[in-house]
Amino acid sequence: MKKTALIVVVAAALALSAPAISLVHGWNGAGPLPEDRAFTVPDGANLAIVAGRLQKSGAIYSARAFRFHARILGGNAAIKAGEFLLPKGASEHQILKILSGDDALRRFVTVPEGLPSVMVQDRLMAQASLTGEVETPAEGSLLPDTYDIKAGESRAAVVARMQAAMAKTLTELWAKRGPDTVAKTPEQAIVLASIVEKETGKPSERAMVAGLYSNRVRQGIMLQADPTIIYPITKGRPLGRRIRQSEITAKNDYNTYAMAGLPHGPITNPGREAIYAVLHPAKTDALYMVADGTGGHAFATTLEQHNHNVEHWFAIRRSKGEI
Repeated sequence: MKKTALIVVVAAALALSAPAISLVHGWNGAGPLPEDRAFTVPDGANLAIVAGRLQKSGAIYSARAFRFHARILGGNAAIKAGEFLLPKGASEHQILKILSGDDALRRFVTVPEGLPSVMVQDRLMAQASLTGEVETPAEGSLLPDTYDIKAGESRAAVVARMQAAMAKTLTELWAKRGPDTVAKTPEQAIVLASIVEKETGKPSERAMVAGLYSNRVRQGIMLQADPTIIYPITKGRPLGRRIRQSEITAKNDYNTYAMAGLPHGPITNPGREAIYAVLHPAKTDALYMVADGTGGHAFATTLEQHNHNVEHWFAIRRSKGEI
């Protein structure tokens, strides 16, 4: 009886320890990489994205297992953006240690299209490998792109590169501007492009939105672009609530509901495609637009058509319980 009980206890102990042994082995065991290989972590990528890219590149056996092991055994290590060298046969543990360490071959910071300067400053200040303070850059002066950054490089130097890239891009695009642009100067092109960038997240719509606003500028009609109401309140950060009636009627250098023409300055950092759209706007008679429920807009040439489109949009929102 004692022998049988001992066997049962041992068997139970083995059964209980088997998952733990498997977990530790999966975390520390050799991985499938057949050779040393560079691996890039995009700026802003989370654990799930990185795990999927690791599996696709052949660095790990399973993205799902890597995520599980990292959460249990990874010690809350934060993955950093950059290019890293993963050694042949690197274990999951080694890989996470490398991707969360400071020995990157290259590091990156990404400025998405339409990111305002105050939030670019936030991103730069969050990069621990950079040095020095940096003031909020002039709005519209930074070209959205992915930039290499070097450990120890000053934040001011990174901003200078972003601004040089914008200056070069604007010079190139301005020299090839079309005859239908309403921008009289490169600076006006940036201002209008910043509105186009904030008004649509659909790349295929940029030229159309630029055409609509170009028509309004030509005819002296107020642009009535909601993002221009928000900018003087938050400097480009999300408002986090609905716009108030008092803000719609507020008179300032940006609110295009209270003034005709372009605002005093840009309201974000527009990308190359938005600038191109302003310099080559679509040929259209449209003067109005409203969301259409697909991520894009319904365009109209008359107020009657626009009111119909607005009613359709309200019906969509009611069906979703938004109003």
